[in-house]
Amino acid sequence: MSKGMSLTTLIAPPMIGDLLARGAIAPSVAAANKRQALAIVSEMAARAYDLKASRVLDALLEREALSTTGVGHGVAIPHAHVPGLRSMSGVFVRLRPPVQFEAVDEEPVDLIFAILAPMDAGSDHLRTLARVARGLRSPELRLQLRQAQGADAIRALFAQEPRSSAA
Repeated sequence: MSKGMSLTTLIAPPMIGDLLARGAIAPSVAAANKRQALAIVSEMAARAYDLKASRVLDALLEREALSTTGVGHGVAIPHAHVPGLRSMSGVFVRLRPPVQFEAVDEEPVDLIFAILAPMDAGSDHLRTLARVARGLRSPELRLQLRQAQGADAIRALFAQEPRSSAA
């Protein structure tokens, strides 16, 4: 077990807030389209997690080609396994204005929470995806994220995730 990692960390997926490193939250980003939004996410991930932006973008686009990760209500949860990543990680972007994302409800997306998984993540990837999706289903959380003033406020909202929810 690595330093700072508990048995709980090995069993349960990380809390939503724990996925986001410093520099992995952008409270106001402009993108012309879905691809540009994913490129911005990739650049942020590259800086925050010491990755190659092109690898992140390729992985996200490959997953997006299978089916949209626009889940509705202005939310997208792109996710992919990324070479070189050592732990489950995330990037959160609030787009202004929203962009078309081929979402299931055909509404434009303004909240993107990208989940990046190590190549060997296995079921941890799916459990983390489920946890993030459950959190972002909350109309209250979505409203708070849209109104939050800055990255620290957004981080605080994700840190308030109820700890009793099972993955």
